[in-house]
Amino acid sequence: MNNVIFLGLVSFFTDASTEMVYPLIPLYLTMAFGATPALVGVIEGIAESLASLLKVYSGYASDRFQKKKALAFAGYSAALFYKIVLIFAGSWGGVLFARVVDRFGKGIRTAPRDVLVGESAGVGAMGKAFGLHKALDKAGAALGILITFYMLKYGFSDYQNVFLISMIPAVLGLFMFFFIKETTVVPPQKSRPRLLKSMKGLDGRLKLYLLVVMLFTLGNSSNAFLLLKAESLGFGAGSIILLYFAYNITASILSLPLGRLSDNVGRKSLLVSGYLVFSVVYLGFAFAWNQPILASMFVLYGVYTAMVAGVERAFVAEIAPPELKGTMLGLQSTVAGIALLPASVITGLLWNAFGSAVPFVFGAALSFAAAMILMIFWRNNGR
Repeated sequence: MNNVIFLGLVSFFTDASTEMVYPLIPLYLTMAFGATPALVGVIEGIAESLASLLKVYSGYASDRFQKKKALAFAGYSAALFYKIVLIFAGSWGGVLFARVVDRFGKGIRTAPRDVLVGESAGVGAMGKAFGLHKALDKAGAALGILITFYMLKYGFSDYQNVFLISMIPAVLGLFMFFFIKETTVVPPQKSRPRLLKSMKGLDGRLKLYLLVVMLFTLGNSSNAFLLLKAESLGFGAGSIILLYFAYNITASILSLPLGRLSDNVGRKSLLVSGYLVFSVVYLGFAFAWNQPILASMFVLYGVYTAMVAGVERAFVAEIAPPELKGTMLGLQSTVAGIALLPASVITGLLWNAFGSAVPFVFGAALSFAAAMILMIFWRNNGR
């Protein structure tokens, strides 16, 4: 499990760096450049979709060449370059380019990193391994958010100063790679079966889950809209950062125990329950009429993340063929990416046209539908 711990520390420091910046981006766009919710949706949709679309190719490369550590390092290096680009961004187009750089790196690193986590897990401990990694990931995110909160509170009101200081934990994250060992479960091969041909022999549960992921993601827009919702209810920049901290620290605390629970009770129970919790969260965001209710939805959103984020990766990693593990982990994210751009654009357009409640109701409905599909059709271990 040493690899899992050090990979978790890579994510801890990198997410601390990223989350020092991320909660400020929608505020930076709207305040500095006059961006509308629709434009924020386009920017986030393009950036996140690019990351997701790259993951299947990165996963395929990690399967073919078995150079997972090198690919992951290259992807995490982009998180450092992202801050440099962001500092010099002079328009919303510059912020878009910076976000693309950041998500490009995430697209490269995610699949090979997840393969390293899965291959480093002990027997029967896949959920525990991914839960531990997610716990460290979210703990770093919470730390980054807290650092930004205190920087803004005590005089670092210039966002660009925050962007500059956020480069320090990004460098620390890259240093952790010195302690990570490459894993090789299957030997590198010069040729692999075509992706569509490989899909024919996959476990039925995995095929079903990929379809469910696409449906769910159509209603799961960027977290930037959650922060804009908080702003619309009168939360200031500092308070919004604390709300995002509450979300991340909740996810960090619960990811490991819920990952272990999935090892014992099965992945389906956690995934179905997680989608139902998400549905409740989005309904809460839609109809929250005061600040305490909205604050509680951020905490509940952390519960959802702990129930699903690590568990779904553990499920894909353990059920995918060994020679296609990276490809399937990447494909799961790519399927989500296909729906992510229209999801964020739809949310922004619905927000502009009908107000903030409608897009969240739309997301809640699709999440509920995803839960019902898994509950009804995933029977007898999905076979």
